[in-house]
Amino acid sequence: MRMGYTGWALPEEERARLLTLVPARYERLIAHHVTREYNVPEGHPLPAATAGDVVGVVDDGEGVQALIVEIDGTTDRPDGSTNHITWSLGPGRQPVESNSVIAGYGWRPVEPVTIRLEPRFFPL
Repeated sequence: MRMGYTGWALPEEERARLLTLVPARYERLIAHHVTREYNVPEGHPLPAATAGDVVGVVDDGEGVQALIVEIDGTTDRPDGSTNHITWSLGPGRQPVESNSVIAGYGWRPVEPVTIRLEPRFFPL
């Protein structure tokens, strides 16, 4: 059985709009998705929400920038981590590092921006 993760894809037009509001700080733009549940089988139920609010930003100053996303009234994921979009990365940094940067640095609130999201399964 194919494994992956569920969450929401960031539609291209939302990505472009957000980039005008929050420029990428590092050279590798990610800005792709919000993860809901990791390491689940294909066919796992997709999340129902189709929108969220960007409510914060985190930047460790060393190559990881992420946007915090509130969905259905919370920024919390089922695993206890935080809903986010890995926004940009510097050399040698990986998207998964956003989780530890958010946990270690916290995040700075921003004026909320509502975005459209597309529920999806992403294969590993």
